[in-house]
Amino acid sequence: PASAGAWTGTWAAAPGGPEPGAPHGYPGRSIRNIVHTSIGGTSVRITLSNRYGSRGLRIGHASVALRGPGSGTGGTGTTSTTGTTGRTGAVDATDKTTAGGGGASALPGTMRRVTFAHAPAVTVPPGGQVVSDPVPLRVPPGGDLLVTVYTPTAGGPVTYHRNALQTSYLARGDRTEDIGGRAYTLPTTSWRYLTAVDVLAADARGAVVAFGDSITDGVGSHPDTDRRWPDHLAARLRDRHIGVLNEGIGGNRLLGSGVERGKGASGVVRFRADVLDRAGVRAVVVDLGINDILAGRERDPARIVGALEDLTAQAHARGLRVIGSTLTPFGGYSGDTDAGEVVRQRVNEAIRAGGVFDDVVDFDRALRDPYAPDRLYPAYDSGDHLHPSDEGYRVMGRALDLGALEARSPARL
Repeated sequence: PASAGAWTGTWAAAPGGPEPGAPHGYPGRSIRNIVHTSIGGTSVRITLSNRYGSRGLRIGHASVALRGPGSGTGGTGTTSTTGTTGRTGAVDATDKTTAGGGGASALPGTMRRVTFAHAPAVTVPPGGQVVSDPVPLRVPPGGDLLVTVYTPTAGGPVTYHRNALQTSYLARGDRTEDIGGRAYTLPTTSWRYLTAVDVLAADARGAVVAFGDSITDGVGSHPDTDRRWPDHLAARLRDRHIGVLNEGIGGNRLLGSGVERGKGASGVVRFRADVLDRAGVRAVVVDLGINDILAGRERDPARIVGALEDLTAQAHARGLRVIGSTLTPFGGYSGDTDAGEVVRQRVNEAIRAGGVFDDVVDFDRALRDPYAPDRLYPAYDSGDHLHPSDEGYRVMGRALDLGALEARSPARL
């Protein structure tokens, strides 16, 4: 039955801040977010966020559906409007090979209306969020969902995840329950308002949250291919019925806020909303701290280690295990300095020594060049000497010990 099981996260995205250039939202537009599930279930619910809005966000109509055949990865020749640089926005499509058509099409027979407290419309308060009613829909693991919302009136600013590495679409008017995608002629590389998708599944065994910065967000991987390291981890955990939620934000730091630039609140501040409050979480993988060194110019490794210990304490208070990553090489990157490399090495020494996390995944050792350990191995480098390539992300996803993620209780640190 559709009501059997427990709610578990199958997808998530952390809102990074208010979207530039959209102070009044998208009045009279339908926003069709395309997301990739990690585990399946018999019912689905969505979370819509107005975290960075200063006015009530009116949702006039919402829907969820499975993505149609031929509209999956590369199905219509859809390409990102930003590549991997992080520039975003909704773009009027003049080249019909990059918009509309199957990319935004639903699988016939799967379109479902979403309600909120049994009503088709809802107002999300400023700074708040809403969770929908359960929607009976058999959701497959490792599949694409279309989650569409119609905003009839001005709201804003828009709460968004800047660099989705996934093409979604906008349409003029209320096209929420359109099966076809022809009306969706405005491609975009950001996710808007949608921050979580949960499924009801009798066999679900919880979810793992990947918490980090642009490396967790997947910058450097090919858009529309689901090749971030959390995607590779999700594929490994699929048969174990454990979901994976990607809460990475490009540019995010442990100790400094970047909300005004779409880079999110500091890790220690956003940890509760983006990790602890997600459905069915059993463990978290933390890969954060590089931007404190590169952008924040933090030169005291103890401050970074202390912030990581703070995250572990927050997780332990909820009974969650924490697997922490060593900081990966950035030699040759534009912000690289000798002083920064010293800090990275000191932080990694503390992580490897134990006592910071319940367990450690050594992403540094997995990705570094053995002949130049301050740099990424060339085959694992996307080209900027900071972000991994598709192959580098695959190696990261394989480096995690699944047993450490499946263990139930946190260590006594």
